[in-house]
Amino acid sequence: MKKENRKNFCVAISMLVAFVMWTMAVQFVDVRAIGPQESTVGFATINHFVHNLTGVHMSLYTITDWLGIVPLGFVMGFALLGLVQWIRRKNLLKVDYSILVLGGFYIVVMAAYILFEVFVVNYRPILIGGILEASYPSSTTMLVMCVMPTAIMQFNVRIKHNALKHCVASAIVAFIVFMVIGRLVSGVHWFTDIVGGALLSVGLVLLYHLSSCLEAKQH
Repeated sequence: MKKENRKNFCVAISMLVAFVMWTMAVQFVDVRAIGPQESTVGFATINHFVHNLTGVHMSLYTITDWLGIVPLGFVMGFALLGLVQWIRRKNLLKVDYSILVLGGFYIVVMAAYILFEVFVVNYRPILIGGILEASYPSSTTMLVMCVMPTAIMQFNVRIKHNALKHCVASAIVAFIVFMVIGRLVSGVHWFTDIVGGALLSVGLVLLYHLSSCLEAKQH
């Protein structure tokens, strides 16, 4: 493994370890019942401060919720690309390796989402439709920060025109920033939910990048 790859691997593992430690801290540090229906959350002081600072903006929540369809569209698009390659090449192993790795990456992201829906760390700071929903880590943050950066990596390889490549990457980065900040400002997540989603996403994306590079070199 080259020095750069070792560095990326160490950073990826560090992010995942940080996510695990952050998740544990959220369950034990400054835990108080500051949520609806006396639901508890860790880091209550900072969470309460940030939530009061941003307030609740349901219109922004609705916008970011609908825009969550965008990364799902990218998932479907790359899945379709993999299916077309599989059909044309008549062999699953002849599908582009970066696409195969991306498929495995999507499965891991989905598994993480399901895990935290089953094992709830904390609930939202507000009721959604009168229901107390799981909030950690922010699933929208995780979806956007996992799918969109990997899409940039795919487009960097598949788009040959440099100007177009940069425009697409810039637009995607702007979308990521808007979605993450919008999700926090909307008031539907605690601050710690956003941080948790970001830590997990960065770790997973770096592992994807490393895996796709290793696969490409092997073949």
